[in-house]
Amino acid sequence: MTDDLARRAHELDATLRVGKGGIESVTDELDRQLKTSELVKAKFLRSARGGDDVADLAEELAEAANATVYETRGNTAVFRR
Repeated sequence: MTDDLARRAHELDATLRVGKGGIESVTDELDRQLKTSELVKAKFLRSARGGDDVADLAEELAEAANATVYETRGNTAVFRR
């Protein structure tokens, strides 16, 4: 991680909320946001997590949106192309 990229990832507000609709409901939106932003932060709400790990859900979402997981922290994940 570069210092500038890490700083920007930390300062980002979550623009995606993954809820009971699961990752399928936000895949297209993540793809759209990544076309105009280098980084996109998503928050995984309790209703989306169930018993799953946020890192696993983030990887699944990244694969579906043709993105990569930059980092996960708590209940959030940052994605990039």
